[in-house]
Amino acid sequence: MRQIIEGYPKEPRYLLATLQDIQEHHKYLSVESMKMVAEYLGVPESRVFGVATFYKALSLVPQGKKVIKVCNGTACHLRGAPKLVEALEKELGIKNGETTEDGLFTIQTVNCVGACAMAPVVMVNDRVYGKVTISQIPEIIEEERKDAV
Repeated sequence: MRQIIEGYPKEPRYLLATLQDIQEHHKYLSVESMKMVAEYLGVPESRVFGVATFYKALSLVPQGKKVIKVCNGTACHLRGAPKLVEALEKELGIKNGETTEDGLFTIQTVNCVGACAMAPVVMVNDRVYGKVTISQIPEIIEEERKDAV
C-alpha cells in the first residue's frame, strides 16, 4: 500500500487519485490506508475520511471481486432496474450494498452509467450488459462466476 501512496507527489490535490488507486488495488479503503494517506499528503484524517465517504465509488468495506452495478437512472429505472436488483439479491442471497460470503460478488445501484439507449443496464466491473431482463440474471451470474476462476 505504501508503494501506491508514495507513487504520488506529496500534494493534497492528489488525495482523490490516491484513494481511487488504493480502492482499485485493495477493493476498499481501510482505516489504516486512510491514515497513511493523510500523513503522507499532510492533510487531516477528517478530510481523507470526508472524501472517502463523499464519493460512492469509494468504499470503507471490502468489495467483491466482481462488483455488480445496476443503473438506476431514469431510463433504467422506468425499464425495470429495481426488479433486476431484486432478482440479483435473490440469485446471490445478499442485499444491495452487500458482498457474498465467498467475496466474489457485491451488488450496488448507481445513478447513471450513460448508456440510456441500452436500458436497463447492469455492469459487472467494466463489462456492460444492456437491455437486461430478469430471466438473464442467472446467466449473467454464471458467466461472471466462470470468468472469475
